[in-house]
Amino acid sequence: MEQKNIVATIYLKDGQAVKGREDTTPLEDVILLAKRYNDSGIDKIIVLDLSEDDEEHEKNISVIRNINRNVEIKVCAGGNINRFEDIKKLIYAGCLQVIVNGAKPNSMELAEEASKRFGKDRILVSVENVDFIFKHQKEMSNHFHELLVLDIQVLNAVENITDVPYVVYFEECDYKKIIEVLSRSNVRGIAGTFINDPDIDIMEMKCQLSAAGIKMDNFEPALQWSDFKKNSDGMVPVIVQDYRTDEVLMLAYMNEEAFKTTISIGKMTYYSRSREELWTKGLTSGHIQYVKSLTADCDYDTILAKVSQVGAACHTGNPTCFFNEIVKKEYIEKNPLKVLEDVYGIILDRKKNPKEGSYTNYLFDKGIDKILKKIGEEATEIIIAAKNPEPEEIKYEISDFLYHMMVLMAEKGVTWEEITQELSQR
Repeated sequence: MEQKNIVATIYLKDGQAVKGREDTTPLEDVILLAKRYNDSGIDKIIVLDLSEDDEEHEKNISVIRNINRNVEIKVCAGGNINRFEDIKKLIYAGCLQVIVNGAKPNSMELAEEASKRFGKDRILVSVENVDFIFKHQKEMSNHFHELLVLDIQVLNAVENITDVPYVVYFEECDYKKIIEVLSRSNVRGIAGTFINDPDIDIMEMKCQLSAAGIKMDNFEPALQWSDFKKNSDGMVPVIVQDYRTDEVLMLAYMNEEAFKTTISIGKMTYYSRSREELWTKGLTSGHIQYVKSLTADCDYDTILAKVSQVGAACHTGNPTCFFNEIVKKEYIEKNPLKVLEDVYGIILDRKKNPKEGSYTNYLFDKGIDKILKKIGEEATEIIIAAKNPEPEEIKYEISDFLYHMMVLMAEKGVTWEEITQELSQR
């Protein structure tokens, strides 16, 4: 059985997150809200653009792009979509899916064009009644990956007309009804105002639904506590890394209760040997560690935790507990991404702090046309080098090309993080 999704909704008005379509009271910073959803156990975010003109529309698209840069979960967007160009802009902004409004007369034409261009798996449609589905039932499966059903009263009618799976919007939290709906084979997930509440415990909701037999994307450990080799105190050490950078943040210990609590709530929980008590990281400081993965070593006596760290990991305020250098030997960095980031950092520094005689500053001084000319030249050199059976020449030319490409990135304000984010969605 396919896992069911818990879907949060962000309403955008003039670049701000607001309560809803009718109540446009501003909420907290939209990026912080999206990150909170990302870490809390939410499976997907729907962003609805409530803009009323093209200027506001472009502003909201820019915010949506920023949301996609800051979260790893799926983001789909809808709202002010009137032409194919609007769909293209949202997909180029990083949205994995776009929602067309079934109430608009041109929705099917838009969906047909978009599904041909980007694939039907990128296109959803919102429906409040069955008229649209009934009218287009033959074309539904060709153009739509999923439906967003906004009125729970039409569920039975929807299922009688089409086999296209759907997400159901709930007005209020009714676990009995939610379980009944999620038990249906065509239902992919649920959305609703109550889910949007940042204080709701999504992991607890998933635990309750799992207990009712609903398959959820929550933590189901492949190993049990009994599988681990404990130390003399009955505990297992835990090495904690940032899931993005692999930087080691801290070392702590778990007992059985801490292990089970971590699995249950999705937040790193440890046993304090000094205080002799359980503690969930960040409950008082706000510096929560959201679990991304837990892995056992070869001997089953150590756990490696990769986490999304909010704030600082160390009680001193440092990002990591490991900052007291003992010895350090100079070495040439060979980590590919780190090398690219370091070179890019030097290029940015040259742009900010020009250095006399610098070739990089020469390119910046000459401007975009010179930079583009050099990229074109280097691309040609790669093609020529590729005809050479020896690999050394092409290595050199690709390196040259990458350097000039990074100069262009710096000139246009594009970062490696944005590039890798875009690549991860291909």
